[in-house]
Amino acid sequence: MNIIDYSVSGEEFSLIYDKYYQLYYTTPIPKNLEKYYQSNAYISHTDGKRGFFEKLYQWVKKYTLQRKMQLIEKYIPKGKLLDIGAGTGDFLRVAKGRGWKVMGIEPEVKARDRAGEKGIFLQNSQDRVEETFEVITLWHVLEHIPNLKEEIDFLKEHLNQEGLLIIAVPNYRSRDAQYYKEYWAAYDVPRHLWHFSKESIRLLFEEKGFELIEIKPMFFDAFYVSLLSEKYKSGKMNFFKGFYQGFCSNLSAICTGEYSSLIYLLKIKK
Repeated sequence: MNIIDYSVSGEEFSLIYDKYYQLYYTTPIPKNLEKYYQSNAYISHTDGKRGFFEKLYQWVKKYTLQRKMQLIEKYIPKGKLLDIGAGTGDFLRVAKGRGWKVMGIEPEVKARDRAGEKGIFLQNSQDRVEETFEVITLWHVLEHIPNLKEEIDFLKEHLNQEGLLIIAVPNYRSRDAQYYKEYWAAYDVPRHLWHFSKESIRLLFEEKGFELIEIKPMFFDAFYVSLLSEKYKSGKMNFFKGFYQGFCSNLSAICTGEYSSLIYLLKIKK
């Protein structure tokens, strides 16, 4: 399947299927991948509220931050938390406010600067991380990381034996992905290098010594992704169609479990 980078470059990339891991990977991977993040269109690295999509994104982000912490604290009430791909630091700011000792990794300079303005000072690389953590989170980050298995090794090395690992990624088996096909916004090539199914995550992490303990849906993603996908497909904004397809995707997932994005909770096998 060929996918166009609608949000930044307009370039075309291919998705190749890995039968064993039941995932797709993006090819070719640009040598200067960082330039595909250097755009105001990449809103997870901004706090922008210019148009409808940015306002919607920021509203949903604000609402879900406390929900994420509630999910974590159901398993581990307090401790040290590492957030990889911390963006502009909002999640860590909430965690810090709830009494957690926090550390974050964010390679993008402007995003780190915005986090610093909020009192959250992020590292530019995980190479200097030496300690272990009760919780490690990657909120829509794993799909961006080139060396996937090396990253999983890093996560295992830096997670406490009784700790909790949280991975949130898009799900290409969701109804909205099947409906929009090559226009599905969550393919987001070439920034998304990997495209996961539930089975992908289970296989990748089990072979590295993790066990999957729970999967939770991200309900809002279906609406946001469908709105953006509708824009890519038709060339114009159609709020009704986008919201309708998001609703249908969530409705379908009540039976199938295949939500637009999923949160995976993992622990190290004993």
